[in-house]
Amino acid sequence: MERTTGGDRWATERWQATGILRDLPAGETAQRAIYADDRSEQILFPGLALRLEPREAEGYYVNITSTRPKVFVMWRMDGEIARPEYVTASYLEGVGWVDSGENVDSVELPEDLLPHIAEFVTAHYRPEPKKEPRYASSKDKGVASRR
Repeated sequence: MERTTGGDRWATERWQATGILRDLPAGETAQRAIYADDRSEQILFPGLALRLEPREAEGYYVNITSTRPKVFVMWRMDGEIARPEYVTASYLEGVGWVDSGENVDSVELPEDLLPHIAEFVTAHYRPEPKKEPRYASSKDKGVASRR
């Protein structure tokens, strides 16, 4: 998460997710500053997991077939610090969080995760079959025609 100072007249600082890292050493859970200067600070929050759920397979498909696949980071203020709560690669879940009023930022999906998510989508995503269009006609049962 990155905090930048000097916002506007309504806010003196702004928070946003700027990226994700994977495979930190096990057991490392304490947040720590990884960069700081007079205008900004970046804080690393270990311990979040990007879990793939079969019920979200369509959302992963929509995301990885887009021109710029993303990871969606949902965060909440905890006192003075914006703390990431959840991450997802599901476009539909990320949009759902935004629609429900949560703070959500999208960051670039690391390239090395793309094959794993694509494999998961292949195993779990089954598109709905297309339905034949139905057109009203006077020959349909129960439709009376007038002259």
